[in-house]
Amino acid sequence: MTIPTDLSYTDQHEWLRFDGDNARVGVTAYASQALGDVVFIELPAIGSKLSAGEPCGELESTKSVSDLFAPANGEVVEINQAVVDNPQLLNDDPFGTGWLFVMRLEGEAQLLDATAYDKLTTEG
Repeated sequence: MTIPTDLSYTDQHEWLRFDGDNARVGVTAYASQALGDVVFIELPAIGSKLSAGEPCGELESTKSVSDLFAPANGEVVEINQAVVDNPQLLNDDPFGTGWLFVMRLEGEAQLLDATAYDKLTTEG
């Protein structure tokens, strides 16, 4: 599995792509494969204040229901309605069209680079 090097990661298997103070957030291919076929996605509402590590939504698959965790402190400024309407996008393209939301970060985030995330997923 290829891990994009231009992204940052959390130990909860989320990725972030930065654009200034904003970050587009999704779940990694590793998480997508572990979940199986995603059938329902609940995202935080626009304007929601998120706290790093706290649940902020749900991903339901044919296997289980998993919490979606906030990757950092901040406010949700956009959601991907397309992935809510078609959850299969998360499985088909987790680093592209399957992104989940955009948040404006507040403060420093504790994130991993691609090398550290690869180590986490191969040693775990």
